[in-house]
Order: sequence, then C-alpha cells, then structure tokens
Amino acid sequence: MSADHENDMTPHGMADFGGAEPRMQGPANSGTETSSSDLEKAWGRVTERLRRDIGDAAWRNWIKPLRVSRLQDGTLTLEAGSSLARDRVSSQYADRLRVISAAEYGAENGAKHGSVKQIEVKLAASAITGNRRRDNLQQAAETGGRKAPDGTAGDDLTAGLDPRYTFANFVVGKPNELAFAVARRTAESERVSFNPLFLYGGVGLGKTHLMHAIAWQIREQSPGRKVMYLSAEKFMYRFVRALRFRDTMSFKEQFRSVDVLMIDDVQFISGKESTQDEFFHTFNALVEGGRQVIVSADKSPTDLEGMEERLRSRLGWGMVADIHPADYELRLGILQAKAEQMQVRIPDKVLEFLAHRIATNVRELEGALNRIAAHAMLIGREITIESAAELLSDLLRASSRQISVDAIQNRVASHYGVRVAEMFSPRRARNIARPRQVAMFLAKNLTSLSYPEIGRQFGGRDHTTVMHAVRTIEGLVNSDQVVAEDVQLLKSLLSA
Repeated sequence: MSADHENDMTPHGMADFGGAEPRMQGPANSGTETSSSDLEKAWGRVTERLRRDIGDAAWRNWIKPLRVSRLQDGTLTLEAGSSLARDRVSSQYADRLRVISAAEYGAENGAKHGSVKQIEVKLAASAITGNRRRDNLQQAAETGGRKAPDGTAGDDLTAGLDPRYTFANFVVGKPNELAFAVARRTAESERVSFNPLFLYGGVGLGKTHLMHAIAWQIREQSPGRKVMYLSAEKFMYRFVRALRFRDTMSFKEQFRSVDVLMIDDVQFISGKESTQDEFFHTFNALVEGGRQVIVSADKSPTDLEGMEERLRSRLGWGMVADIHPADYELRLGILQAKAEQMQVRIPDKVLEFLAHRIATNVRELEGALNRIAAHAMLIGREITIESAAELLSDLLRASSRQISVDAIQNRVASHYGVRVAEMFSPRRARNIARPRQVAMFLAKNLTSLSYPEIGRQFGGRDHTTVMHAVRTIEGLVNSDQVVAEDVQLLKSLLSA
C-alpha cells in the first residue's frame, strides 16, 4: 500500500472506500458469487436508500466508507475500515441493510443467486496496517486531543458523540426554538458569541442532542479546533483518577488546552466540593483565554442546589436557554420526522394518538414509535390505533399516571376550601398563601417541571417565589404535624 492511500482516512480513522472498486474474492462468477458490476450497481441503490433512512451524517460516518466485497450463498459481505466501524455497522445497521439489500439485489440476481439473507461485516485488509495510527488517534481522544506518540493530533470528537444527533435531525418548535437558535449560532460562529452557553431542561427534551449537534458542526466547519465533550460524571471520574495517581498537572493541561469544552448534565457534580473547585478554575481559565464553554443541566444555574454560589454565578454569566417540554404540535412533528427517516408507513391517526397520549418526554415518544415500527416490520401486522394501544399498554399506563399542575391546583383548592383562581391571584393573606405554597410544593415533587415552569403556571410568578414556597413547606412538614398530614393526604389523593 502506498503512503498516500494509507493516510486517506475518514475522521473516524476509517479508510474511505466509497469511490473504490469492489474487491472480488476469487473469479467474478464462480459458483453462486455475484459479478462485480452487479454488486456495484445494487450497492449504490442500497446505500442511497439507507442514506435517506438514517440521514447524511450517519451515512457519511458509517455507510459511505464501507466496501462491498461479494454476494455468495445469500450472504452479502462488506468490508469496514476499522473495528469500530465494523462493530457499529453490525450492531446498528445490519438488519436494515439486510432488508434493503434483499430487495435491491433480488431484483437483478434473485432468480440466479437467491435473495440476501445475511449481512457479514469484516475488517478490510488495508485497515490492519492503519490500526496503529487509529489506536494513537483514539488514545489522543481519551486524553483530550494531546499529541499521540507519533505526533498526530487526536480527534477527541470520536469519543461519546452520536452521529444521529445533528442540527439537521433536530425538530424545532416553539418550546425549543430559542435553544436551537443559540446552539446553532454558537456552533457556526468563528468567534465566541455566548460564553458560557448554558442549556437546561427536563429529561429527554433534547439537551444532549443539541450538545452533540454543536460538536459535529464545529468539527465539520473548523476541523482544527480542539473540542472536548463529556458528561460531568466523567469529568469527576477523570479528576478523581488524577488525584489518585498524583497527576493533576496532566489533568489541568488536558482540559485547559481545548478550544471548546462541553460538559453535559453538570448537576451531577452538585455537592462534590473538590470537583466543583477544579471545574471552577478550569471554567475561569478557558473563559479568560477566549475559549468556548458549553454546559447543560436539568435546571437553570440559579436553581442548581448543592452548587457553590461562585460557580452558579459563573454559569449564569453568558447565555441561558431553556428547553420547555414539547407541546402537541412539536411532539407530532417529531413523530412525523422519525417515521419518515425510518421509511415506515404509519397512519396519521396513529401518530396523532401517540402525540396526545405520550407527553412526558421526547425519548419515550421515540421509543414508542420504534416499538410500533419494529413490531409491524417483524410481524407484518397493520398499524392501527388499537394495535398501538395494545403494544404500548405499559407505557400508556405510566403516561396516564402523570399528574398535571391543574389537577394539583384543583385538589389543593378543594382541600383548603378556597377558589382555584386564588392560586393565580396576587393576594398574600395567610389563608390564601399557604394553600398556594402547598400546591407549588406538590407541583415540584409530583411533576418533572422546573421552578420557572411551575411559576408560570401560578400566575407568572418568579422562580424564586416557587423556591421559597417549596422550602417553606419542606420546613413545615418536618415541624408541623397538621401540615405534614395535609401534604401526605393530598399526595395520596393525587397519586391514586
């Protein structure tokens, strides 16, 4: 192999065989083996269909570099440029490739050679000579992009990023349009626009998707910039490891030498003083050096309990963007986009049914759609509202148990003998304020809403008012038996 060919690698360390001639193993037409030209033509159609299915980013990273080798005895053999690519394609795309290949190859070769029954992904011979270089890249990625032993700069974006999470695959609606806009502006800007960028929202609303999308966009637009993405949990584990092995200087060098630092789920380090202290100094070093810091959490900076005040203050310095729970229109749009990507025909009435019934988070919504689609493909049964309800009975039961703020307000108002309208009124009389505080406390404990979201449902009150109410009732539950009994009774009635 020439040096030029050996160095022609994708960002994932895979040789790009997209434009290469398929290598035949043995004579082109020996036995039941399909000819080279037939392989090429059909493979082109397969990859194009899969591209529409999984999106450009995933196709470019995992499918385009594949090399079709042969079709023999119902087994279509593909070659991958790395063990990582081989494993990823085998685990995530083999079933879909088999279905599409059975159709495309069967059209021309089915009568003579039989349909594709199995996909086999092997490691290309050329990848063996490139393994050492790839391993060095991966090692550099684990150490935050520091030089590998051979002097090659590591691609630290390969660790932990999902190729499905791009801006192109993110469905935008009113609840997330601000977060999407600032995330995209941050990714596309050559200079630091918002520092830090702080994204927050409940579980499964798209924070991690936007974080990954930012990283992919920066990688594509500015490949020379060093980007590090990891969870706050991994940040803590690396810091603890550095302390254990007395290697804190390497840790500091690793994190303070990047151009973009992305920390997901920063609330994980709440209450962990040493980790917070190190993150504080890392944050300051990067911001003062004009490097970008991007952070996500389940709450706004001011609501992060167990976080040092100085760190909360720093996190709120730049742009803070809230991702609200998806409304019906956004949930329906997500389902339609997902169904289109999967190339599965699902009746509009079924999608509307799912959008109405599953309002918890996007993750559960997509999971429900995947279950329905898989069942339809495997069983061959028509998708109806009745079949969807039967298949998703466990998920729908759990979703129906979700308690709304309206239900809490009505139940508390009835219990204390006040009008529901008093939950929204500015009145501060004790007989009105106390039930309202109890309702806010229950809303915080029985729903997944954040303090600002709860405040908006109580007449547009500030999140600090909600925090004060929650802390007040928490204190009374521990010190006042009457209040404790009221709260326990209301919880039981609402959860029934």
